[in-house]
Amino acid sequence: MSDARPILFFDSGVGGLSVVAPTTELLPRAPIVYAADSAGFPYGTKSEAEIAARVPALLGRLVERYRPRLVVIACNTASTIALPAVRAALDVPVVGTVPAIKPAAAMSESRVIGVLGTEATVRQPYVDDLAARFAGDCTVLRHGSAALVMLAEGALAGTAPSLDAVETELQGLFGQPGGERIDVIVNACTHFPLLEGDMAAVAPAGVRFVDGGPGIARRIAYLTDGQDWPEAPVAGRLVFTRLGDREQAIAATLATRGFPMVEAL
Repeated sequence: MSDARPILFFDSGVGGLSVVAPTTELLPRAPIVYAADSAGFPYGTKSEAEIAARVPALLGRLVERYRPRLVVIACNTASTIALPAVRAALDVPVVGTVPAIKPAAAMSESRVIGVLGTEATVRQPYVDDLAARFAGDCTVLRHGSAALVMLAEGALAGTAPSLDAVETELQGLFGQPGGERIDVIVNACTHFPLLEGDMAAVAPAGVRFVDGGPGIARRIAYLTDGQDWPEAPVAGRLVFTRLGDREQAIAATLATRGFPMVEAL
C-alpha cells in the first residue's frame, strides 16, 4: 500500500538540507516537507530560553498541518536545547541532531579535533558530555561562527561565499593554542557541510571534515523500516515562517533541487 505521510525536516534556515540529502539517498520515495524558521533565523545568536520556547510551538503547528510520520530537527542548536521538550510535546517520533564528536575522535590521529558550530551550540553542556564520553583522550577545541551560517544561506540565495571569509572563520579554530594540530573538524551546524568544499579549499592539507548527516539518515531509515512509501518519488514541499526576498531567492534555487512547492506557515 502507498503511504503519503511525509518526513518533516526542521531548521532555522537551509542547513538541514545537508541531512535531507543523505536521507533521500537511502529513502528515495520518501515525501519530504522541509520547514525553515526564516522568521526566527538565525538561532545561533539567540538565547536558550528563546529557542526552548519557540521550537516546540512551531513544530506543534507544523505537525498539525502536515501530519508527518517522523520529525527531524535538522539543527544542532535547536536539538541541543529543545529536543526533550519537543519529544514531550509531540506524538510522533522525533530525531535530533548532535555534533559528530564520536566519529571525529575515531578518525583523529593527532588526537586534536575541532568543533565548529554556532555560538549557541558550542557552549552547550551537551557538547561537554559528548567530548567527555567519546573523546576523552583528545583535545577538543571549539569555535562558534555566525558568519558561516550566513555564508551558507547566501550561497543558496545566489551569492558565492568569500574564501577569505571562510578562512577567517576557520582561523577561529586553528588560531587557538594547539589548533595547528587539528586533523578532524566536526561540522556541528547543519549549515556548514553546505560549505565543506570551500572550507577544504582553505584548510591545511590533510584536515578532514565530519558531520552527522549520514548517521541521522541511517537512523531515519531504521525508524521507518517496513513502512510503506509512495510508489514513485514525489516533489518536496518547502515551508518558510517568513517569505521575503531572501527566502524567494532560496526557493528559486531549491525549485531545481526537488522542492518546487513553496508555502508560508
